[in-house]
Amino acid sequence: MTQNGAQYVSHQPKKNTKRPTEGLSFFIGKDVSELEKVLGQPQRIDETLYGYQWHIYNKDYQHYVQVGVENNRVVTIFALGERLNIFPFKIGQPIEEIFKKHFIDTNISIEKDGNSYRFELNDTDLNLRPVVQLGDIYSQLYIDKFTGTLSSVRFINADTLIKQRPYELIYRGELIESEVPSDEMWKEIEKGTEQQISEITNVIRQRFKLKPLIWDEKTAEVAYGHSKDMAESNDFSHQSQKYGSLTDRLNNADITYKNAGENIAANYIDAPAAIEGWLNSKEHRGVLLNKDFSHIGVGVYKKYYTQNFIQKTD
Repeated sequence: MTQNGAQYVSHQPKKNTKRPTEGLSFFIGKDVSELEKVLGQPQRIDETLYGYQWHIYNKDYQHYVQVGVENNRVVTIFALGERLNIFPFKIGQPIEEIFKKHFIDTNISIEKDGNSYRFELNDTDLNLRPVVQLGDIYSQLYIDKFTGTLSSVRFINADTLIKQRPYELIYRGELIESEVPSDEMWKEIEKGTEQQISEITNVIRQRFKLKPLIWDEKTAEVAYGHSKDMAESNDFSHQSQKYGSLTDRLNNADITYKNAGENIAANYIDAPAAIEGWLNSKEHRGVLLNKDFSHIGVGVYKKYYTQNFIQKTD
């Protein structure tokens, strides 16, 4: 993926040592029942690799949000909808404004139960997914480098940040680990991730005034097959040694189309991270935001992700 972009760190305000008293970040650490008083019941609950479940609120693209719940407590929130209250930030906010108002951590140090953890952010991290500490929680900001604005935000507590390890980590003591999923749990995680990638893609397309894509099951099966093939062959490529190109794979599945495209990714922590990665690559972004595509199929196998796009024939 491309790794360039401006960095705005000439002025550094003071670190925010207090938690916000408004907006979605307020609910980190709270009982999920408190959040449900505001958001209501989720439309779906998805499994994850990290010990929490995603409570998916997808009824309205402009209020799309994923809430991570572990032991009935909110541990992380991924906010993408443009009309969500994500104080002290705002979706679409210029990155220059964020850097002027908030202290950007180049290193994140966490002390917990006698253990020490330090995340070190490189230049790409600071440009595309910097971190702002808000009291005892963290906000991971996903920046759209092509518009220079905030695309989405992930609020997260310390334990979950350590489990996910989204940045280079140096630690002393014991590392907080998630349990290794069973085969059945992996299937549940993969299914939820596929749906999230499809939904997040449509939220972003709507943001750019494009029509949402319709789910196509046969195309999804082709995408899943490619993700599994990449994992098993350890070959990260659009061209499969066994099954050929995207054109070959779609034709072999008897899918009729006028135009097609494909995005692939590997080793991202989850669906939101994979989508934001694609959005910041010129080639992947062009596929994701292609106005001609009408249908989508997503296939996830372990940490391999494939989304196939087609324009169906009339």
